[in-house]
Amino acid sequence: MKNKQPILGNTGTLIFLVMISAFPPLTTDPYLPALPNMEAALDTTQSMVNFTLSSYFVVYAFGLLFWGPLSEKFGRKPILLIGASIYVVASFLCANSGSIEQLIGFRIVQAFGGSAVTVVAVAIIKDLYDGREREKVMATIMSLVVIAPMVAPVIGALLLKVATWQMIFVVLGIFGLLSIVLSLCLTETLASRYSGSVVRSWGRLGVVLKNPRFLLLLAVFSLAPMSMMAFVAAGPYIYVEHFNFSEQEFSYIFAINALFASFGPRAYIKITQYWSASRIISFCFMLLILCGVLTFSFGEASAWLFAPLIGLATLATITTRVPGTNFMLEQQDKDTGSAVAIIQFTSMICGAMGMMLVSVESGSLIKSLGVIQLSIGVTSGLLWLVWSRIPSNKQNNSSTSSISN
Repeated sequence: MKNKQPILGNTGTLIFLVMISAFPPLTTDPYLPALPNMEAALDTTQSMVNFTLSSYFVVYAFGLLFWGPLSEKFGRKPILLIGASIYVVASFLCANSGSIEQLIGFRIVQAFGGSAVTVVAVAIIKDLYDGREREKVMATIMSLVVIAPMVAPVIGALLLKVATWQMIFVVLGIFGLLSIVLSLCLTETLASRYSGSVVRSWGRLGVVLKNPRFLLLLAVFSLAPMSMMAFVAAGPYIYVEHFNFSEQEFSYIFAINALFASFGPRAYIKITQYWSASRIISFCFMLLILCGVLTFSFGEASAWLFAPLIGLATLATITTRVPGTNFMLEQQDKDTGSAVAIIQFTSMICGAMGMMLVSVESGSLIKSLGVIQLSIGVTSGLLWLVWSRIPSNKQNNSSTSSISN
């Protein structure tokens, strides 16, 4: 750890980073079981209740671009405290919503605050850790955060047995308060702040996008989530309507798939003892291509063939996240907040595109999913091959020095 945390310590810092990294799934997934109850309680329609989800993600995505550069100007801790405070207030307001319009409005505010917390979390990891240590910390955090979507709906369902849907937002508010307490214990991690104006700090997003090596890696690793999010969108229809699973059986198979995802980051750290990160990434894209071909060709035959293929595709996608994020962050000596904002924003937009693309041919969701996996595996693999052939800036500087001498 580059900047010691005297109050939190190493273990406390890791627990804190896991908490604030888990904001997205913990903010959305716990109240999924409550959606039908909310529809009746607020005397509204299903589409309006679902809008509390979609509006959250849109504002959250653009909020990342707002807060990321500001964390370079004012520091990680102030942005974290402001974002978490907005989140807490909005959560309690959501719990007291008297209409669906109020709930949608407060959810938008909640998303705006939550995006500040998430974007700062990854920036803090870059501030505190280097190289192999950063990869290990990111793998640990990611493997634990991936479990959140499995646990959160269960927590929401348990709360509904003893209370109304409003209690879910009260719990989220309390979770936000705990994050604020831990944030107060955090020692500022940003070594050098941006000295320009606030407006110019947002302009640093453009500076980051002018880095060709970063931009190419952004294309490589932002495309990968499209296949995973395509499955999230199509999965319920595939298992319930095509394979005739019950909703309960689908929840079990979905949990197993999430378990596959949780193995990815840890598997990457273990395998790097024998293979280089570049080789692992290349293998993951080849595995995604193979899964795409097999899903397209044989996926409709049986759920017990389709399920492991999706599990392997998910594993391949998640495994690239740790080295992918690390490679992208290494391209920026500064402007980490802006870089993280762009990485997370692009990933969310591409994930949303995957959810839309898989539904274009709704009559054959499994084949559409196979095509998406194959296309992304080929495209990302080729772009990765191009990037690996481009000399790094350090190599260019070394060559220039040699010529000068």
